[in-house]
Amino acid sequence: MQPTAFDVLIVGGGLAGLSLACALRDTRLRVALVEHRSPSPSTGWDARVYAVSPVNARFLQEIGAWKHMAAERIEPIHAMKIFADDGAELDFSAYESGIAELGWILESSLMACELWENVKRQGNLTLFCPAAPQALQMNAAAAVLTLADGRALSARLLIGADGRDSWVREALAVPAINTPYGELGLVANFECQRPHRGIARQWFRVDGVLAWLPMAGDRISIVWSTADENARTLLAMAADELCARVAAAGNHELGALKLLTPAAAFPLSLLQVPRIVAPRLALVGDAAHGIHPLSGHGINLGYRDAKALADLLAATPDWQDIGNQRLLSRYQRERREETLLLQTTTHALHQLFRNDFPGLKPLRKLGMNLTNGLPLLKNLLVRYAIGGF
Repeated sequence: MQPTAFDVLIVGGGLAGLSLACALRDTRLRVALVEHRSPSPSTGWDARVYAVSPVNARFLQEIGAWKHMAAERIEPIHAMKIFADDGAELDFSAYESGIAELGWILESSLMACELWENVKRQGNLTLFCPAAPQALQMNAAAAVLTLADGRALSARLLIGADGRDSWVREALAVPAINTPYGELGLVANFECQRPHRGIARQWFRVDGVLAWLPMAGDRISIVWSTADENARTLLAMAADELCARVAAAGNHELGALKLLTPAAAFPLSLLQVPRIVAPRLALVGDAAHGIHPLSGHGINLGYRDAKALADLLAATPDWQDIGNQRLLSRYQRERREETLLLQTTTHALHQLFRNDFPGLKPLRKLGMNLTNGLPLLKNLLVRYAIGGF
């Protein structure tokens, strides 16, 4: 049986893969997307949320997804407060920086379902779902993927968008360095006694990094990055006990908390993939990199990957081979600096605040408070974050 031929074959229907597929809708490329199951809307509030930067919100607008997402479930971030050792504080304000928002908080399922609806209607895309990859062969002319049900697909370019534990990356023996942090990221949603006023809050604590992300209404979503043992203790707590612990960890800034979604947790690690392209192959999203969630930029990197690769493919003339490694290396070069900078900075911050050496505490406090007293520097940091990421 001859494989069904496409130009681009995307393995993985997560946020990065779906957004890339949508970004290719106005091209002449024949696109296929393979995913084992379709996303489903949350019955309540999704415990997995993301902070989407303004530049990526524009990307979602450009590909037709943003305008269809329920506005009442999207919360703008107007300010951010960061707390650390013994009174050290750093705050950022959209108003003081002369911009409307620092970003938006969106549920993962909200974005996934809307992007999925877009690809289902896309004229140049064939959706294979439910489907699972079984075997992969690469030759000079194409990548040939065999699905578990026996169907075969070929493409001039294969895109691995199948997450941190990428099947594509493993099948092709693409080197990757996975460095576990020995931590879990605990997530849950809460109803607050007092309004959050669109302020994101983050504490660098001795037991990890705790983030309170403002959600629509008087609700917050938390990400508590903490040692495995402490995370398991938090997961085992009754709802009232967990609410009290999270409220106390955040100095009761929003009053009493009420649990809206059961707590869940996922392992944290730094994933570095030195080469994200090869002949007829490109990696995007979590298949290409992984960072600690303290920066809140994981999905932003994935969306930037999707836009960069889509722009490159859209600008490639029909006569040029889109699977050529020299061409794909342009995508790798474009993404390398931003990814490396964010990974390095995030990892360094994590190591700096996890280190309890006594001499570091006053230095950390001094650095944060000095930065907080320099409006020009703070504005530059904000501008870079919203424009670069």
